[in-house]
Amino acid sequence: MESALFWEWVIKSVVILLVMLTGFAYVTFYERKALARIQVRIGPNRAGPGGWLQPVADGVKLIFKEELTPAEAEKVTFVLAPIITAVPALVITAVVPWGETVTIFGRQVSLALANINVGVLYIMAVASIAVYGIVLAGWSSNNKYAMMGGLRASAQMISYELALGLAFALPVLMAGSMNLLEIVQAQQGFWYILLQPVGFVIFIIASLAEVNRSPFDMPEAEQELTAGYHTEYSGMKFALFYMGEYIKMIAVSAFAASFFLGGYSGPGVESHPWLGPLYLLLKIVAVLFWMIWMRATLPRFRYDRLMAFGWKVLFPVALADVLLTAVVLVLMPQAAGAALFLPLLVVNAVVFVLALALLSMGLGGKQNVA
Repeated sequence: MESALFWEWVIKSVVILLVMLTGFAYVTFYERKALARIQVRIGPNRAGPGGWLQPVADGVKLIFKEELTPAEAEKVTFVLAPIITAVPALVITAVVPWGETVTIFGRQVSLALANINVGVLYIMAVASIAVYGIVLAGWSSNNKYAMMGGLRASAQMISYELALGLAFALPVLMAGSMNLLEIVQAQQGFWYILLQPVGFVIFIIASLAEVNRSPFDMPEAEQELTAGYHTEYSGMKFALFYMGEYIKMIAVSAFAASFFLGGYSGPGVESHPWLGPLYLLLKIVAVLFWMIWMRATLPRFRYDRLMAFGWKVLFPVALADVLLTAVVLVLMPQAAGAALFLPLLVVNAVVFVLALALLSMGLGGKQNVA
């Protein structure tokens, strides 16, 4: 292996890890500030100028906080479960393209760590690993409340992964590739959110459930007597679960931007490729704000309604969207971009009507719950 290529991979890996870890800390700050503004209050403003050192203060507190391990816990699994949850969130962004190829010290460098042909499959495979961390955390605690919380959270994630996988299929079908760089390049001048607005909504809803965000954050529900699968965790092991959640929020936002919002594309990228990472960052921040806005706006689902929505509404709607989109692409094999706008507009209208019909039938009436 060429030594320069090896060091390029090492440097890009370190940069991505530092960006994600710093981003995790400041996404919590961003969320608290945004929620405070939405709810007409102040938010964190004591640690540092304007509260900007609050994530540092929180990190120091968690580092020095006592860590407790239940006497009857399965200790090895108890320690590994938070790591299994957090590590996939860190490595999943390796396939996200941050821009075109740039020249650094006379060397052509791609602004992506791994430009692989099956990037979408890589994302789905790595994302599914986090389920193991959650169910193992509940089981290894030797606590029946934590065990039930782990089963509920893992059942939720597995259920919504089906709709999420189908939402991934939409940009793959339209671009004709599983490579994220090729999917972004296929959106030059015409973003897929314009062709698949319903698909984008399906992707965002399923992503919220996948990362246990409101209104799908059952482990944090106030009506629970305990905190779910992480009931017995404290200190840094507890922080790893939330690190995984917030880093996955950043990753999901990056995927949403790459699949539906044109990724790093924007005015002037062709002549100034360093604008690509800036455009992608702005799109990630916008999607993150939408997630935070949903937390401030929507109440939580009841658990039976949450599962019913995933299986009776979101999954059939996603399946219909993929099926009808595939039919349009087969009937119009040479069409691309704006030429697909009207046919796919009809598809989205049909899928939207189907969603409304399923909502009225599946979740509209009263349900008796024991």
